[in-house]
Amino acid sequence: MLANATLFGIEWIDTDSLLELIFRMFLNLLVIVVIVRYIYYRAAKRKDYLFTYILISTTVFLLAYLLENVTLELGFALGLFAIFGILRYRTSQIPIKEMTYLFVVIGISIINALTNENISYMELAFTNVTLIIVTGAGEFFWMYKHESSKRILYDRLEMLKPENEKAFIEDVKQRTGLRIKRVEIGEISFVKNQAELIIYYFDDSTASRFFAMKANERK
Repeated sequence: MLANATLFGIEWIDTDSLLELIFRMFLNLLVIVVIVRYIYYRAAKRKDYLFTYILISTTVFLLAYLLENVTLELGFALGLFAIFGILRYRTSQIPIKEMTYLFVVIGISIINALTNENISYMELAFTNVTLIIVTGAGEFFWMYKHESSKRILYDRLEMLKPENEKAFIEDVKQRTGLRIKRVEIGEISFVKNQAELIIYYFDDSTASRFFAMKANERK
């Protein structure tokens, strides 16, 4: 009875549309989990972005899918852009690598949500698999090979001056035991006499296990 019942002119259930939504959602979620959990997280080890990417992907997919057949009025469309703009400007600066993954996550979600009957499921599957392969190859075999990053707290603020750059990098290398490639300086607290650093280093299995052990001890 629900198949033909309506409420305020809207059907209670459209079986075909519901099944298509479930199929596409799980396809999208599967692809995103592979890219975010088994490619990005394996290299970066950052759980905050792991949660963010999956949640953003699911939200963007459902938003794009459900609004596909809806005619948006100008005010509503501008409101959506304003919301995303506010969210962007109220967040901290996102590193270029994480921003790239964010773009990939959103792009995949939109592709899986808006592909119509003119595109076969084999073409859709080929597109998703291609993105997975290219992302994995770029992360593990090309320019990002062996590079990892960590957030640390640094307590020698006098070393952050531009004229102490070389001594600063050397000090971080000696104190962490890592082959530092570059360092980004985040928030600085003069009250606590410490600064937040993001260090990028060439991956070393022993050092990686040491940091992972210390992180587990703090949980």
